[in-house]
Amino acid sequence: MLARRPYSIAELRRALERQFPSDPAVGDAVARLRQLGYLDDKKFAEQTAYSLAHNRALGPHRVRRELKAKLVNYKFIEPAIEAAYGEIEPRQLLEKVLDRKLRSLKLPVTQRKLASLCQSLLRRGFNSGDIIKAVRARLELRPVAENTGLTELENSEERG
Repeated sequence: MLARRPYSIAELRRALERQFPSDPAVGDAVARLRQLGYLDDKKFAEQTAYSLAHNRALGPHRVRRELKAKLVNYKFIEPAIEAAYGEIEPRQLLEKVLDRKLRSLKLPVTQRKLASLCQSLLRRGFNSGDIIKAVRARLELRPVAENTGLTELENSEERG
């Protein structure tokens, strides 16, 4: 299993227990893999967070959700996210993703297209306040952004 992709400790344990139910050797196997250095949640979290941030251009909120879904020990998640975004600021990454999305967006930009664009950026894990600022800073989006007021995003920013 480890030859195909890396696993967190809990994720591998769960997969082995599913494959070999009620086998006492699962715990021993996981312990041995940890001892040999094949399983390390800290290293796994750092590598996964870096990959998600730099290769897939995901925001910190989405990276956090992905690491939690992979059952990474919670004490390694925040340090891994901080390390992954140490080289690149989430705002810069947001600008890069927005540039890419705007190239494929068919003009004219309508309120519906703008809402869809903002929702896709939210799903990618970027902060709603940063999304609002980035969208309002774009000349091609400014007229539509000012007409809509981006109220839905602003309300979600106030709540959370």
